[in-house]
Amino acid sequence: MPKNLIIAAVICAVFVQPVFAQNNEDQNSNQQQRTSNYPPTLPGSTVEVYKTVGDVKLNAYIYAPEGHQPSDSRPAIVFFFGGGWRSGTPGQFEQHCRYLASRGMVAITADYRVSSRHDVKAVNCVADAKSAIRWARANADRLGIDPNRIVSSGGSAGGHTAACTGVVPGFDEEGEDTSVSSVPNAMVLFNPAVVLASVPGRESRRDPAEMKERMGVDPEKLSPFHQLSAGAPPTLVIHGIADTTVPYWTAEAFAKRMKEVGTRCELAGYEGQAHGFFNFGRAGNENFRKTVRRADQFLVSLGYLEGADTVDQFLEQAE
Repeated sequence: MPKNLIIAAVICAVFVQPVFAQNNEDQNSNQQQRTSNYPPTLPGSTVEVYKTVGDVKLNAYIYAPEGHQPSDSRPAIVFFFGGGWRSGTPGQFEQHCRYLASRGMVAITADYRVSSRHDVKAVNCVADAKSAIRWARANADRLGIDPNRIVSSGGSAGGHTAACTGVVPGFDEEGEDTSVSSVPNAMVLFNPAVVLASVPGRESRRDPAEMKERMGVDPEKLSPFHQLSAGAPPTLVIHGIADTTVPYWTAEAFAKRMKEVGTRCELAGYEGQAHGFFNFGRAGNENFRKTVRRADQFLVSLGYLEGADTVDQFLEQAE
């Protein structure tokens, strides 16, 4: 290939690469195996349909602590998988749920509509995430959940939808009882896509028209960074500093903005780590160990968990 064509190809690759969650984002091996068998079967979980849209039934996979009773009032966490709003599976956060259930939380990994299966836009993903939080709160008595201690969590595009439940107004599913809040009491976000529109001093590498088509609305309206206001839930952001899919600077900007509006936000950056580094099954689970331990500490600080973490013991059994 002529030298000038090689240079042009390199430039194109650099500037076309998305800064947000991608269709081919890195997923752990367990998740990849389950993608072809959808909806997944997650052993040990109780499956309930939290939302029906037309002929689409969306499942909530619930992991409860040993001996859990409906009369309990335990903190809960709802996870949303990554996949660029196009793909992915609730199985991504199966092990996170198992661990947190072992620590005393009701842990839920929720399905939601994505473009490859349901021909939807990101705005529909956000509506589903809000429905899942609302469903958990509306059914708190039956599920043994404390409605005032519900955490929204997820990775990449799932981190985006989780963040939207906490800071982006509107986009609730039509017909739902909005007297039941869809806003979580806290958030734990893994390499979340929180900047979806231009930021002063940072030129976006995404075409605004393409982003609007993918989002289904003006991207700024679905951009957690741009929609932040006072009263947002306390948040932990876990992010790889070497992430090139969702750059680390976006997490820094989001955390800074959270503090500016008076909200507690902790940013845990991991040197040399790329997108999806936290997933179970990668690199001997060392980063799973570190990031789950960090999330555990955050939840302890909120009073949602008690005592020292048990990540090492959990991994000994899981592996």
